[in-house]
Amino acid sequence: MAIVNVSDQSFNNEVQGQGTVVVDFWAPWCGPCKMLAPILDELSTELGDGVKIAKLNVDENPETASRFGVMSIPTLIFFKDGQPVDKVVGLNSKESLKNIVAKHQ
Repeated sequence: MAIVNVSDQSFNNEVQGQGTVVVDFWAPWCGPCKMLAPILDELSTELGDGVKIAKLNVDENPETASRFGVMSIPTLIFFKDGQPVDKVVGLNSKESLKNIVAKHQ
């Protein structure tokens, strides 16, 4: 499944549905965020339709970042059927992220 960009306005429609969704809270000036992007691309390819990956630019969408208590970026929040079930802050390996996703499928 392709990675989708979400905003404060589209967040609920994209994330609050059924299944597993990983939301990447990021900003263009963030070095670790840039390093995480290709890892998420690979994860999206490997996991296919089993998981949706969404990216939310915290500079452009502060409301949603604040709602979920995002204080540092990158932050990944894992949602299962619309509810947050896990959160990781900072750069993580693809294997580590795959393990977290597997735990919630």
